[in-house]
Amino acid sequence: MLHRTGQWCPGRRVGEVVAYDVRILPEYQVVGRPTIDRSYLLLDQGIQLTRPVVFEGAVEGWWYVDLVEVEHTEAGLVVHDLYVDFLVPPGADRHFILDLDELGDALRDGKITPAQCATVLTTTQRFVDRHLRGSEEGSVDPPLQFPPASIAPLEALPCFLEPSGT
Repeated sequence: MLHRTGQWCPGRRVGEVVAYDVRILPEYQVVGRPTIDRSYLLLDQGIQLTRPVVFEGAVEGWWYVDLVEVEHTEAGLVVHDLYVDFLVPPGADRHFILDLDELGDALRDGKITPAQCATVLTTTQRFVDRHLRGSEEGSVDPPLQFPPASIAPLEALPCFLEPSGT
């Protein structure tokens, strides 16, 4: 897995979910906190979920969700950020959409095509509908949860970067 930091990261795939671990770059590390994040790619949904270990205070335990495009190469999977992100607290009782301005800038500046922008907007709405809508907002078919149950088997695995027990 090629991470946006340029690191090739080890991971494991189970069905349509890939979990991988990435070392946090020194400039983003927080003293006393772990230095490795685990991310989950939902290949069939175009989303990547991370619960950043550097989040502290009011956002500790929150999920950072990236909309992504995954390229399959001979060297491995390459993740391309599609600009729109979410912050989702535990319980998913609310969410924050981030970086729509970056999506607009990318479209205006020719970094993405109108078709790619349409895909990002569709993926954004599908993510909200599948994972973040409350029952009071009307039924969603199929109703899913957040975080998705499909990541649970991968959450329990030991770190891919370090030998077990260290």
